[in-house]
Parts: sequence; structure tokens; C-alpha cells
Amino acid sequence: MTQQMITSVAPAIRPMTSVPSDPGMMDLASLARRALAESRSFYRHEEYDPRYAYELFRRALVERDDTAWGYIFEQYAPLVEHWVRRTGAFAVSGESSDFFVSAAFTRFWRAIPAARFASFPSLASLLNYLRRCATCVVIDSARSQSYTEMLPEECVNWNDQRLGHADEEATEQVSREEFWGLVDGLLTSDAERVVIRSSYLLGMKPSDIYARWGTMFHGVEEVYTIKRTVLTRLRKSPELRGLY
Repeated sequence: MTQQMITSVAPAIRPMTSVPSDPGMMDLASLARRALAESRSFYRHEEYDPRYAYELFRRALVERDDTAWGYIFEQYAPLVEHWVRRTGAFAVSGESSDFFVSAAFTRFWRAIPAARFASFPSLASLLNYLRRCATCVVIDSARSQSYTEMLPEECVNWNDQRLGHADEEATEQVSREEFWGLVDGLLTSDAERVVIRSSYLLGMKPSDIYARWGTMFHGVEEVYTIKRTVLTRLRKSPELRGLY
């Protein structure tokens, strides 16, 4: 076989291109692919390097790079949707999960200008804050629903507060089931359970509750009284405050 024939049948050999180990030196597309690969390693409980995702966030939030932001949205939207659906108020919010995912990312973007990025020293702190944003937009939307009457006031008013770094690091969201488990533990009688669950899970008015379970109450006024008494107790509950 001649040298010419060998050349013609041999596969083309492309020059080796080394990918920089420093995330700051990588082109955006390569950085996004590496960040996604590292995230998959994390979910498989394997060793992972968070520097690549952190750099992707830096380019999006400090350099305000729209393409970097698009990569972040694509990679983390499923995770944000998971947080949204686990938020206790989601079921009564009247909105879709897609609506809240977009709202959470918008809130996150606006809350972290370039000058504030340094206050988030790690990927974990950024994701904790994104998680908090997901929770807040659901709570804010549900404020118009009577469900949120049960939440301590400081939880309902998250949207009006400046959140400190300690809050961002310590954020821990509870599921709807956990929330109701705690509420049930704070109720002291079957009558209270009927009033609260009928009001906030079934959307029933006091008159409807009395019409259905009249034998449990002396009158519709008692339903109103029980509801007011329980709401006062729940709003003052340190256990509920500790969830948020």
C-alpha cells in the first residue's frame, strides 16, 4: 500500500484541543457543558466540582451575559420547578408551575446585581437563594388566598424584606405534607381540625362548614370563633416560624 493510499483511507486526525481547567478561561459553551456534567455527578452522589456552575452564575449575574443566563435557566429550571411544587401554598395558588419557575428566576436576577454577587461565596449559597426565591414567589401569589392566613406574618411578607446572608445560607423549604403535619399537631380538638381543614383544603366558608357538620357546633358563630382562635395560635407558633 502506497503512502498516498494510506493517507486516503486513514481517518482524519484533528489537533488535540485542551480544555482549560480554570473555569474563568473557558469559552461559554464549554463552561455550560462542564457545569451540567458536574451537576449530573452530584446527583449521582459522585465527586463533583462546583466551580464551573459558579463561574456560569458569575458571568450571568456579574457580566449580565444573556447567553450564560439562558444556560442557567435551562439547567436549573427542573430543580426550581421541584421546589415550587414542594412549597405548601402551591396547591392553592391558582398558578402553573411554569409561571412560578419564570417568576423565581426573574426575582433571583433582580435581587443579585453585580455589586452583590460577592456576598454569595459558593454555588450552594446561590442555589439556596434561588430556592428561597422559588418559595417566595409561590407565597406571594398565594397571599390573595385565605390559605396564607395560617402562615406567620414574617413568612407572608418575605417579598417586602431584605434577606440577610444568614437567611440565604440557612434556607430550608418544607413540603406541603410537612406543613400540614405541623398544623395538625397544633390543633387541639376535632372541631378545630374540621374548621381548619375544611377552610383551607376544601375552601369552605364558615356557613358551609356549619351546614355540613352542624352537630359539632352550637352555631355558625362558633365556627368563626374557632377559626379566629386557631389562626392566632398558628401565627404565633414558633414551630411554624422555624420552618421558614
